Amino acid sequence: KDSTQRTPATELPAGPNISWLPEAPLLTPDQPIFLMTAAAQVVSGVFVWTALLFTCHQIYMHLRYYSSPNEQRHIVRILFIVPIYAFDSWLSLLFFTNDQYYVYFDTVRDCYEAFVIYNFLSLCYEYLGGESAIMAEIRGKPIESSCVYGTCCLRGRTYSIGFLRFCKQATLQFCVVKPLMAMITVILQAFGKYRDGDFNVASGYLYVTIIYNISVSLSLYALFLFYFSTRDLLSPYRPVLKFFMVKSVIFLSFWQGMLLAILEKCGAIPQISGVKVSVGEGTVAAGYQNFIICIEMFFAALALRHAFTYKVYMDKRLDPQGHSAPMKSISSSLKETMNPGDMVQDAIHNFSPAYQQYTQQSTLEQGVPAPPVSRSHSTVTSRDNEKTFLLSSDDEF
Repeated sequence: KDSTQRTPATELPAGPNISWLPEAPLLTPDQPIFLMTAAAQVVSGVFVWTALLFTCHQIYMHLRYYSSPNEQRHIVRILFIVPIYAFDSWLSLLFFTNDQYYVYFDTVRDCYEAFVIYNFLSLCYEYLGGESAIMAEIRGKPIESSCVYGTCCLRGRTYSIGFLRFCKQATLQFCVVKPLMAMITVILQAFGKYRDGDFNVASGYLYVTIIYNISVSLSLYALFLFYFSTRDLLSPYRPVLKFFMVKSVIFLSFWQGMLLAILEKCGAIPQISGVKVSVGEGTVAAGYQNFIICIEMFFAALALRHAFTYKVYMDKRLDPQGHSAPMKSISSSLKETMNPGDMVQDAIHNFSPAYQQYTQQSTLEQGVPAPPVSRSHSTVTSRDNEKTFLLSSDDEF
């Protein structure tokens, strides 16, 4: 051929210049990938149902020995992340070739993971006796400067009630942003404006991912700050494994999915296109994400079983006088556990302008009469009286 002959350039849709990204290779249905095979569904199903069996048994045992409702309420909510994550991902994998379905399935998962983050922080508060008890231990102490925990920019500051408020607000904002972005994703998907891994400025994926990253990073930073300030107080409760499991299930799975979407965009993960089967951009990456989560949830179930064991509550059925603690039925305990009213009230309280009237649960003291605490999810028995502190938020963080 004439050396001056050139192949016509392919027209690109309007949008930013993404010529630096290689075009993803295409696979036809005659060359099915592993996700389309029965082997993928069987392998993932075995891991999922085994994880469900382990976790459901653990949840049942917590509800059977529901002797510390203030703590076990949050633990059961955290444990439910395994069934929801595993079963949701497996359903998405079963409907892999219907590339519209996985977005709707994942919406349920996205909404619940925000709920888990709130409950994990609330569980740590319950371990330590509430906000007032925590402040009695750390208030006025200087914040240690550490680049590992991201406190190097807080040199010279001291712990205050504003510090705890920041930790709660940073966590609660994720509980609002995550479900909101999930609903927006569903709406954009319905109008064809959302594809996983599509970083075009005309697509909603870019903006949703940016907001997600900001929100999840702020929430993760707040959890690090809280652990950094209370790690000595939490040491009897083995906090390292608990922190690692909750953060790895939620945060690492999010960044794992984003990495897979980028790999598909760069051409490392082939797309599928054919006459009978054709899936949209980002669907293959989402399929691999769901398959990996199915496997990961089995190991998460084993680790959570060790991190949040029910055996410590079997010994709490008797009070110091030797009387049996009142036991609720499993159904009523489950109903109480899944009521999100405490999170709603906590959000209203922490974002309220009247935060300076900050009265929260503190340490329980025997024989000291005091009015009951105002938190709706706290229970006060006839043998326990609660001492409350009025904490001012004039010293904001």
